[in-house]
Amino acid sequence: MILHLYIARRFLRALGIVTAVFIAILLPIDLAEQLRRIGPELGFGPVFELAMLNLPRTLYQLVPLFVLLATLLLFLGLARSSELVVIRASGRSALRAVASPMIVAAGFGAMAVAVLNPIVATTSQQYDMKTAQYRGAEERTVSITAEGLWLRQGSATEQTVIRAGATNADGTHLFDVSFFQFAPDGTITGRINAAEARLMDGEWALRDARQWTLAGTPNPEASVTVTAEYALPSTLTRDQIRDSFGKPETVPIYQLPGFIGQLNQAGFAALQHRVWLQMELSSPLMLAAMVLIAAGLSMRHTRSGKTGILVLAAILLGFSLFFLRSFAEVLGENGQLPVAIVAWTPPLAAILLAVGLILHTEDG
Repeated sequence: MILHLYIARRFLRALGIVTAVFIAILLPIDLAEQLRRIGPELGFGPVFELAMLNLPRTLYQLVPLFVLLATLLLFLGLARSSELVVIRASGRSALRAVASPMIVAAGFGAMAVAVLNPIVATTSQQYDMKTAQYRGAEERTVSITAEGLWLRQGSATEQTVIRAGATNADGTHLFDVSFFQFAPDGTITGRINAAEARLMDGEWALRDARQWTLAGTPNPEASVTVTAEYALPSTLTRDQIRDSFGKPETVPIYQLPGFIGQLNQAGFAALQHRVWLQMELSSPLMLAAMVLIAAGLSMRHTRSGKTGILVLAAILLGFSLFFLRSFAEVLGENGQLPVAIVAWTPPLAAILLAVGLILHTEDG
């Protein structure tokens, strides 16, 4: 037990060192990137604010790499000081020696999902809002509530808020839809109800539309206009609607199931958010796989040679797993693979392969 605690403490120290080094590297780079994005006119304060808001998201994405490098640092240090030889000579198997860092990594992954994920979601939301504010862009075009789907479009002379009871998968075909038109000063000027609306090039094509003029009319109901087909100019595009749902990482994991339910109720498949939820839940297994991969190629004495090649091989295998998982995530978001397979198969396969490598090395 004491030995397991000692190895776990060394692993946590290595993880802290790796994280601190990456913070020192990434923060100046992000400061330069934010300065390029918003320009030097606003001063250093907004640039530093955006960099600090974006840093948690960047670090959170790199946690598997941190765990991989920390494991290499741990076992290379144990091998260099001959502690690993003593551990193996005492009768400890390789799997027992790697058990404590693997458990710590899995526990850290669970803590990251439970604690760090909501923090990263909040800072990511604030980062996107602040970036839009400093760049003078609209913060959001789409909102999903219990009442349905809400969109916003605007021009220099008019703003329009759109509410739809249901929609198709990409938000370009709306049902039971209402358009509320506002003047630049915020005064409502008109309302249009339609059975359905299709987004075309530069316009909404409405069917069974009823139009009310609300500005300067004492009795809007008396002047209602009913048309079977009506074309309403639009500044929205399919890509704007798709991108305005926000990235799944901006939704805290505790709120994500409810948000997915709202998307499904509005008519969206929410594949991207469902995949992200399962990927987050499988993060502890991913970190455990990184520990096993690094340990399988570094748990040998440095006098045996080829240390540099083995370290490079461990890093390449770790990046390959990360790439494979990201590629599977894309396939899941496109609906080409089931969500459970996308999220859980790569880390489980990596764990089994790494355990096989450790057992083969030990037996040899």
